[in-house]
Amino acid sequence: MKEIRRYYLIAAEPKDIYNALTNKNMLEIWTGEDAEMEPVPGTEFSLWGGSITGVNMSFEEDRKLVQQWFFGEQEEPSVVTIVLHPDKKGTSVELRHTNIPDDAFDNISEGWDEDYFGALKELFI
Repeated sequence: MKEIRRYYLIAAEPKDIYNALTNKNMLEIWTGEDAEMEPVPGTEFSLWGGSITGVNMSFEEDRKLVQQWFFGEQEEPSVVTIVLHPDKKGTSVELRHTNIPDDAFDNISEGWDEDYFGALKELFI
């Protein structure tokens, strides 16, 4: 199992990024795909038309979200934590993704940079 820890700088306020990460309509706008999301702990979510699925674990409005991502029959949960830090240029987004299956690591790593945070940055240009 592998882990990713990265930071991304996005030119928007934390509240706007939080909204883009937790609001179903906003998710569909910047991903261009169907999404299911309710910012309530214990609810299931789906992004990119079901390519990413999991359970929402916790939320701190405008600051943090924690999700469990599903990868087949994996024993230990894969956990994604996104923390939003105010920055003079917008928001510094801290990503931590733990327990990534070795065979999925390269795809997940590239996906975070290009599809997820790359697309999110484009939303705020």
